[in-house]
Amino acid sequence: MTSRRGERYVGPYEILMSRPLYENPWITVREDDLQHRSGEKAKFGVVAMKPGVTVLPMDDDGTVQLVREFKYALGEESLEAVSGGIESGETPEQAGLREIGEELALVASEWVDLGLIHPFTTVVHSPNHMFLARKLRRMGRQKETQEDVQAVKMPFDEALDAVLRGQIVHGASCVLILKTHLFLTRSQGGG
Repeated sequence: MTSRRGERYVGPYEILMSRPLYENPWITVREDDLQHRSGEKAKFGVVAMKPGVTVLPMDDDGTVQLVREFKYALGEESLEAVSGGIESGETPEQAGLREIGEELALVASEWVDLGLIHPFTTVVHSPNHMFLARKLRRMGRQKETQEDVQAVKMPFDEALDAVLRGQIVHGASCVLILKTHLFLTRSQGGG
């Protein structure tokens, strides 16, 4: 993004100046000088992340397959649903299929779209598409070289309890597991 004065409006703000601060293949960081329609000036920092997907693979018996892996920003391991970035030219479904293949060596023939979330809307633009993947089968492993992913299988109710107890804290995984609970409850005539 180039720095230009007074070029556009976003909601009630006129962007007076926008400065790129950092960029890599996953994120960009910029600082915007703004003027609210009331006349007050403000400054916003915005982190824009590559759009992503989060997938919850579920076996026919209701067992879900999660992953445990070290997350650098946290400095610790995290238990979560399969997640990753959407590559250029991929649909969210294609990215989800690729991710479960890379991380769990799975293919799913049934995809339930459980919506889109923006995990932290104040300063981060990070759209994340969520899917429940069913009718699973194993495939040849396509392990990524930089990831040390441990597969974790558990009954869905245990995953739901892990969200409620704060053992699963990855935002998109929490939302996806809760939405899956509602989806399953409603599809079984329970609400």
